[in-house]
Amino acid sequence: MLENNLSYYYIFYITAKEKNISRAANALYISQPAVSKAIRHLEENIGATLFFRTSRGVSLTTEGQVLFHSVETAMQALSSGEHQISQMRQLDMGHIRIGTSTTLCKHLLLPYLQTFISQHPHIRISLFCQSSNQTIKLLEEGNLDIGLIGRPSSEKNIAFLPLEKIEDIFVSTQIYLDNLGFTDYQNPIPIFDKATILLLDKENMTRQYIDDYLSTNHIQPKHLLEITTMDLLIDFAKISLGIACVIKNFVMEELKSGTLLEVPLHIPIRRREIGFAYSLRTSLSCAAEQFIAMLEL
Repeated sequence: MLENNLSYYYIFYITAKEKNISRAANALYISQPAVSKAIRHLEENIGATLFFRTSRGVSLTTEGQVLFHSVETAMQALSSGEHQISQMRQLDMGHIRIGTSTTLCKHLLLPYLQTFISQHPHIRISLFCQSSNQTIKLLEEGNLDIGLIGRPSSEKNIAFLPLEKIEDIFVSTQIYLDNLGFTDYQNPIPIFDKATILLLDKENMTRQYIDDYLSTNHIQPKHLLEITTMDLLIDFAKISLGIACVIKNFVMEELKSGTLLEVPLHIPIRRREIGFAYSLRTSLSCAAEQFIAMLEL
């Protein structure tokens, strides 16, 4: 019954506010007979008289007052919804869900967030830190709006906006290399037989990329220590716990100061791309669209 009465409720609401069928008709841009007919149909449908008719206009019956309060609440809720959508379109409010790894968040994402928040301080942002593989899964499921990830091997249903290229390298301290007796920088392969090699866990996209490199070049480390985050890899390398595979872009200060040394490889690891991604299967929110637009400037 509700769906049949929706248009009647609005006519009832305006008539109750105007307290006059003629003024209600003018406000609704319809004829007086159309207003009277709509009210009559509504009264018949709900089985109650809603107005007293007088020579001066109309007034609500007890049943009409009950209905009016409910309809007024509904109208206010609809008006509030329209206002919120308007604010979202104007970016006065909204929500973006962004997924990335802890390392990429720290080294790459924060400056973009700072710029965006300065422009749109009322946008609410939720950050979800996990591996790139998990971020891609959440994007595909519609549980994230945007992800900062390494370029995936398959971009089916994923739009990828390249940000910069990164380079994976192996680093250690001079103390650790001296303890290993490593001196032949022209042939670093034997070091993988002696050293403890620090790598990210196997769920990480970077680890899978490095495993492919090691396998292709017939390098089989004898002693592995898996770490959950890139920052911990860097910290463990700095205390001479082993030789860590890290992203060069994120240890430039350590390399410059000599805190860490790059272990040369006979065949360098091919550089790869980092960028923002979003799903092509789901529609972006207004706030997320604006974030993407900022990236494309």
